[in-house]
Amino acid sequence: MEFSLDPVYLGKLFDLLLPAVGETVYMVIAATFLAYVLGLPLGIFLVVSSPGHILPNPWVEKTLGTVINILRSAPFIILMVALIPITRSLVGTSIGTTAAIFPLVISTAPFVARIVETSLKEVSEGVIEAAMSMGASPWQIITKVLLPEAKASLVLGIAITTISVIGYTAMAGTVGGGGLGDLAIQYGYNRFRTDIMLLTIVVLVIIVQGVQSMGTAMARKVTHN
Repeated sequence: MEFSLDPVYLGKLFDLLLPAVGETVYMVIAATFLAYVLGLPLGIFLVVSSPGHILPNPWVEKTLGTVINILRSAPFIILMVALIPITRSLVGTSIGTTAAIFPLVISTAPFVARIVETSLKEVSEGVIEAAMSMGASPWQIITKVLLPEAKASLVLGIAITTISVIGYTAMAGTVGGGGLGDLAIQYGYNRFRTDIMLLTIVVLVIIVQGVQSMGTAMARKVTHN
């Protein structure tokens, strides 16, 4: 069926689209938040444990870096299938939006760690050395120097991460993860509804553009302040 302006058709399309958008937003917010809960400390440890930093520890840096690289190298769709037994034991099911959050977090947290690592490494060594010369503790340097100095880059990193999670949620729909990806597969591809497939793409593009615009605006505001 092709796109139509018929009110009945638009009403049915809206009834399909609205819940799918809600599921996608739910997955994106929950997964991004939890990924930062895990990924932010990992990124900080990667930086401070690097040679010449405030808490140099080559063993910690290499171990974390290896684990993060292994997780990042696994394609999300494969990782999601591989984690089905663990997801089922944690959530009780491997299908649905809540079940999709766990593999989303596991896949996104290493990405967050690298984003945070890159942002913190942009902080001038002179600023860190000045804080150390004033007797600041490692915790104080992290919370009062590294994170505040890198806040603009970190904000942009959140936007980039969120956009990546949006793409992952679309892939999660191919294996029953819900959201716009599931709508595109179940009602668009499987039923030969090109209009629904195109509509989901348009909605995803709008969401991504909105997230990117908000992230850029917030980063500029933070930089100005």
